[in-house]
Amino acid sequence: MKVVITGGAGFIGLQLARRLTQLGALTGPSGRSEPIDEITCFDMVAPTQSPAGLDARTKFLAGEISDRDTVRKLFDRPDLSAFHLASVVSGGGELDFDLAMRVNLDGNLHVLESARALGSRPRVVFASSIAVFGGKNMPSHVGDDTKQVPQTTYGMTKAIGELLINDYSRKGFLDGRAARLPTVIIRPGKPNKAASSFASGVFREPLNGVPCVLPVGYDAIMPLAGYRTIVEGFIRLHEVDGAALGEDRAVSLPSLDVSVGDMVAGLKRVAGNRHLGEITVERDPVIERIVASWPIGTKFDRALKLGLPKDPDLDFVIKAYIEDFLAV
Repeated sequence: MKVVITGGAGFIGLQLARRLTQLGALTGPSGRSEPIDEITCFDMVAPTQSPAGLDARTKFLAGEISDRDTVRKLFDRPDLSAFHLASVVSGGGELDFDLAMRVNLDGNLHVLESARALGSRPRVVFASSIAVFGGKNMPSHVGDDTKQVPQTTYGMTKAIGELLINDYSRKGFLDGRAARLPTVIIRPGKPNKAASSFASGVFREPLNGVPCVLPVGYDAIMPLAGYRTIVEGFIRLHEVDGAALGEDRAVSLPSLDVSVGDMVAGLKRVAGNRHLGEITVERDPVIERIVASWPIGTKFDRALKLGLPKDPDLDFVIKAYIEDFLAV
């Protein structure tokens, strides 16, 4: 079978491709485990060299998710599954409404329509976000039964995406499922435009011996999950029998509810004798407003019942990053 990963050259997309390469098989439209003979990683820019951990089954294609014909060409065989990760992130979506609509809304429709056109009812995993929640009446902890009142354009497009997954599945066009993600850490490389980018930077920059300037105070609390656990969650959600999901195909993935102060304390605890870059706070009112619109925790009993994984603690997440990206 073939696997399509949109946003496949991004951090999570590459981690997912590596994990699928290791596994070598997924449940196909046939309902049986099928060997993976092709992984197509689609993104705006393709790497010039094949990243480590992949083999000849993986190829990279560059293009715009907002281009319907380009996306349609990715879905070229009936024995296919898709992981739709491509998205304009939260901060970027607030800065450019039209771009967010083009990529997050139109792009999502192109993916779903391309999957529908196959006629084989393929499995499609959509990356949603807890940014679908918000508003004055939002509870402190949100879950699959919480009313969605997103307070960002990004969150709005993700909420629409969840509804589309539900309806395309109800109509029998595809076998969809949406993974509602907390903030995913620790991302290597440079900061991105996500409002939550600091949640990786607070670990990444100090561990690399460079200063970190936080746009929020130590009292800010947010749900977090490590990238290893998120990748495994995507795969396990793909493997769940659609009948077990029922009418609501969106599942809040398990998270840890962590304050910025907890992040700094965890960093110092795990770093040991490593020299850490200085951490300071320079509050950014735009980022603080966005973060304040998010919940401080999640409810995920349904995810656990479906067999989705949860990080044991914050130390586990920090150690994984050190092992994967800093170990020599």
